[in-house]
Amino acid sequence: MTRRGICAFMGAMVLLMACALSASAEDALMMATTTSTDNTGLLDVLAPKFQEDTGIELKWTAVGTGKALEMGKNCDVDVLLVHAPAAEKAYVAAGYGKDRTEVMYNDFVIIGPPDDPAGVKGLPVVEAMKKMANEKAHFTSRGDNSGTNKKEISLWKKAGMEVPDKEAWYVQTGQGMIATIHVATEKGAYTMTDRGTFIKFEDTHGGNPPLAILAEGDPVLFNQYSALAVNPERCPNARYELARTFTEWITSKDIQAFIGDFKLLGKTLFTPNAK
Repeated sequence: MTRRGICAFMGAMVLLMACALSASAEDALMMATTTSTDNTGLLDVLAPKFQEDTGIELKWTAVGTGKALEMGKNCDVDVLLVHAPAAEKAYVAAGYGKDRTEVMYNDFVIIGPPDDPAGVKGLPVVEAMKKMANEKAHFTSRGDNSGTNKKEISLWKKAGMEVPDKEAWYVQTGQGMIATIHVATEKGAYTMTDRGTFIKFEDTHGGNPPLAILAEGDPVLFNQYSALAVNPERCPNARYELARTFTEWITSKDIQAFIGDFKLLGKTLFTPNAK
């Protein structure tokens, strides 16, 4: 091959690689999501199915809902899958997001040492919060403005108290849910988690975890997850059409059934409820 031919060949290869990278970027959807969808393994099974069905690669960052919303505001992602309805609605009202769509739910639970030193087992959750505070029972909080942390703060307030963040018995980890549960385990402390993440924790301990569910079942513990597209009017580079494709896909009949069938230890982690 002549030198000119080699140069032409190399130029063609560079062009092909650039085109491939461009196509790959166009077919990738960037998502910010809560830690529970990641920790439970749900996204690990949904992402390849999404790519198989649509040809779109799903890439995600798992953080607290507060940080996920900030990533959307900063135009760092295209779509959100989060679980703090009040914050989400404010986010949409401020023009940062569009098309908030309910996808699935589970519930929050208070977990702690099986011997329950504060005696909260079976109490309504607000009474359990009061009892833990009165007994100065060790409590581990995420303290990270996540959806779970927002719910926990609202429960202290419903119990007629300020958040006990100056108390020695109250520890803020600033970490995700699984890490916070591990800290609670080490300290023999109580904490609050979504049920799906607790089931994952339970599964990693062969169905015999060192912490147990002690308070559950109150309507106030309902935990809704929703998808939101980043508003392309604020973030011109946001892949709005891909975000819409994801929302339509995850709320479709087949994928809703797939989410409902996702179980560990025979237990449902998320219940689909797209309308």
